[in-house]
Amino acid sequence: MPATATATHAAIEQIHVSVYKIPTDQPEADGTASWDSTTLVLVEIAGGGQTGLGYTYGNEAIAHLIHSKLAPKIEGRDILNIPGIWGEVVQAIRNNGRPGISSMAISAIDLALWDLKSRFLDLPLVTLLGGAHESVPVYGSGGFTSYSNTKLQEQLGGWVEQGISRVKMKIGSQPEDDWERVRAARQTIGDNVELYVDANGAFRRKQALAFAHRLHEEFGVVWFEEPVSSDDLAGLHLIRNRGPGGMDIAAGEYGYDLHYFQNMLNAEAVDVLQADVTRCGGVTGFLQVGALCSAHCLELSAHCAPSASLHPCLATIPLRPMEYFHDHSRMESMLFDGTPTLRQGALCPDLSRPGMGLEFKHADAERYLIWKS
Repeated sequence: MPATATATHAAIEQIHVSVYKIPTDQPEADGTASWDSTTLVLVEIAGGGQTGLGYTYGNEAIAHLIHSKLAPKIEGRDILNIPGIWGEVVQAIRNNGRPGISSMAISAIDLALWDLKSRFLDLPLVTLLGGAHESVPVYGSGGFTSYSNTKLQEQLGGWVEQGISRVKMKIGSQPEDDWERVRAARQTIGDNVELYVDANGAFRRKQALAFAHRLHEEFGVVWFEEPVSSDDLAGLHLIRNRGPGGMDIAAGEYGYDLHYFQNMLNAEAVDVLQADVTRCGGVTGFLQVGALCSAHCLELSAHCAPSASLHPCLATIPLRPMEYFHDHSRMESMLFDGTPTLRQGALCPDLSRPGMGLEFKHADAERYLIWKS
């Protein structure tokens, strides 16, 4: 029998998964990797006369895990009982391992469930969660090491023209070239815009420490992300403690479960913790990380996926500016209607739209489709 809905109950009826591979607008690289495309895994969950959507960025294998392993576990479950469903899917991947694609699959499902629940209740997601902020300040993020200095200046300067007062660039693939690149960035953005750098774990400990002091003293860099591998908690702690006082050390984007973030905080490895809502367990996981930050008197910054991150960030009290990543902001505006509006350097929700406020443009995305259930 088809599921029926009441004011207090609606059952999950269908789960669809699709995968899209979108080329970058030009080749990109950071301190430890290079790429020319990004893969988006989209989850659509229907129930109660509504369809919620969630997504993550990662390998096609995520979609197969959702379709074969996780979707059967949640069909027929009450869409209002997200904690129960979240616990069910976490338990279901026990023998597959929690980090990596398993947590990314859980994240996409959880995002879709929260979107569905708030659509069913005809509320914006932030209203359902409880808003702590009216908007979320952002930092422009890109500045890839594959860019020419001219392209670097064009991108960073463009964000400043849009009213963004913080910008981040990649360093580390050719360290000897970084000083000229950082100099070019500072000349373009001026003295009143905060400059962040991200090495993606490219440096050794002492090398990163030397970079930190020179970056801050010569160019006023105030944020150094992953100066060493995020797995090197002792190295992050060293640079945080011995680096310049005006520079924050940031990491956490590869956190897939709460234990990862707890270990990072226990090691006093960062000044700013980062979490990715498409990796850390979705809205449910992101809010857990926010509570952990509150307990440790640190602030949380969202990594990538700005359209998916906005509403959870609005509900997070200890908040730092979120990442407005070039690839994801570009792709989200290409593939979704209702992406949040940038005003005076902050993303603002459209409170007239239920859920996350997003609608997937299936017709526009069809040319990028590589698999669907």
